[in-house]
Amino acid sequence: MKTIDSVTSKKCWRERVTAEITVAHLIEFAREAGDEISAKQAEAFLNENGHAYEMWKHMMRAGEEFIKNNINPRMPMQTVHETEAAQMVN
Repeated sequence: MKTIDSVTSKKCWRERVTAEITVAHLIEFAREAGDEISAKQAEAFLNENGHAYEMWKHMMRAGEEFIKNNINPRMPMQTVHETEAAQMVN
């Protein structure tokens, strides 16, 4: 059984990783556009109005599209039924 502490720490870890990825990307995008921003400025931007979460959603969609477009059609796929997926999440 999961405890609240283990769930909370996993969520915090996941959010921290997301923030690290998005800060690094934001700094690189600014450089590519010929501008400079600091990590603190990038963090402040991402922490306002849910920008980090929106960026994360776009990254996940892009990853999903990449997988869909590059999966080998001969690769055996196993279908996961909704009830099985719900059990895996819990």
